[in-house]
Amino acid sequence: MASAFTWTIRILAGLFVLSLLSVAVYRFVPAPVTPLMLLRAIEGEPIHAPWLAARDIPQVIVEAVLASEDQRFCQHHGFDFQQIDKALAAEEDGKRLRGASTISQQAARDLYLLPVRSFVRKGLEAYFTVLIEALWPKARIAQAYLNTIEWGPGIYGVEAASLYAFHHPAQRLTAREAALLAAILPNPRRWSAAAPTTYIRERAQTILDRMGRHEADMTCVKSLGD
Repeated sequence: MASAFTWTIRILAGLFVLSLLSVAVYRFVPAPVTPLMLLRAIEGEPIHAPWLAARDIPQVIVEAVLASEDQRFCQHHGFDFQQIDKALAAEEDGKRLRGASTISQQAARDLYLLPVRSFVRKGLEAYFTVLIEALWPKARIAQAYLNTIEWGPGIYGVEAASLYAFHHPAQRLTAREAALLAAILPNPRRWSAAAPTTYIRERAQTILDRMGRHEADMTCVKSLGD
């Protein structure tokens, strides 16, 4: 009879294989649903999450989100240690805690994990981040992120966000609208791109100012519009 240790090793090996297969499949197949979508559905919210092919995602929203969320997306390998160092330094100085999560980490979180704060979740987030960075091109990571990120109650992905906020498909987004959508991502259930506060308008303007200035750093996601 196998010992408890042997069974533990078998279970861990099985979970590793399943996670590897899942990441490999999602490299080519759209994610039908995410854990957060299921959780919100249980709470009574609808799910609006149309998946866009890479060629249908406008470059302005890619630029806006990178300018807002992860300006070094094409340079790092899943973890931006420069931003992590800055966040730790800010915390030590008693300043407001700043985020250091990359788009790769957020994509891993959206696709595989529930929004529960714990060290186990952070460990799993790091694990899935390593896997998707190893198995997916950057363009696929950006595509998956832009199709699954929560953009409001029951609103997931850029197509649903554009229809909800501006009443037209994502392909018709202007640079200003894309910047407004990117500006609310830190808290999309509190802020609105359709009715932006002064703070959101100012944040959107900052994003607009950044867009285009890091074009040389966006070569890894240029294929989204091809």
